[in-house]
Parts: sequence; structure tokens; C-alpha cells
Amino acid sequence: MKLPRILRRQGDERLIREGCYISELSNTDADPGLSIAQARVPPGVTTEWHRLAGTDERYLILEGEGVVEVQGLQPTTVCHGDVVLIPAGSRQRITNSSSEADLRFLALCTPAFRPGNYCIAEPGETP
Repeated sequence: MKLPRILRRQGDERLIREGCYISELSNTDADPGLSIAQARVPPGVTTEWHRLAGTDERYLILEGEGVVEVQGLQPTTVCHGDVVLIPAGSRQRITNSSSEADLRFLALCTPAFRPGNYCIAEPGETP
């Protein structure tokens, strides 16, 4: 039986190569089935095309508006309360379509995100 516990925030916000800022909220061996990070995309920024091998991801949009592109879907506008389901291995990126406000969302990964699962999408790949 697993014991109840409180997992503390795991560090400050940092800029990642993808082009957005990430705050790790929960990504620990104590809970390997799920990781939670808050992402912040500045106005007008588009993250790089990427995919997560072996990891399903969900974006829960907290504030702002953006356009998400996921392999198998047409580019779609998303806003507060929307949940984007991204199957493992799917090519993806998101654009903050605002010129004034940050786009913020939670990235929930199952199993928990591991840096080795992050893959840059190859140039010329079609979504």
C-alpha cells in the first residue's frame, strides 16, 4: 500500500530549449506514473516541433489563448479550460496567439516525463 504524502514544488521556472518556460510541480520517483509541470509561453512564441516517446501528455489550458498543432489534428485554437490529449509519439507544438498575455497550461504526463523521452521532430516531417 502506498503511503499518503505531500510532494513539494521541485524548482524555479526555467527556460527550456523548446522555447517556453517550465516549472516542475511534481516529477519524482515517489510518483512515477504521473508528472505535472506548468508551462508558460510568452506572447507570439511558438514552441519547437517535438514528440514524447512512450509518454502520453495532456495540456490543461489555465489562461491565455493559443493554437495547438498535434499530429492527426488540424491546428486548433485553445483557451482556458480546454484539455488537449496528445498520444505518445505524436508530433506537437503550441503557439501563443496573443500579442500581450502569456499562455499558461499544465502539462500532465503519464508515465512521468523523463528527459530521454523528449525528441525533436525531424525537419520536413508532416504532422
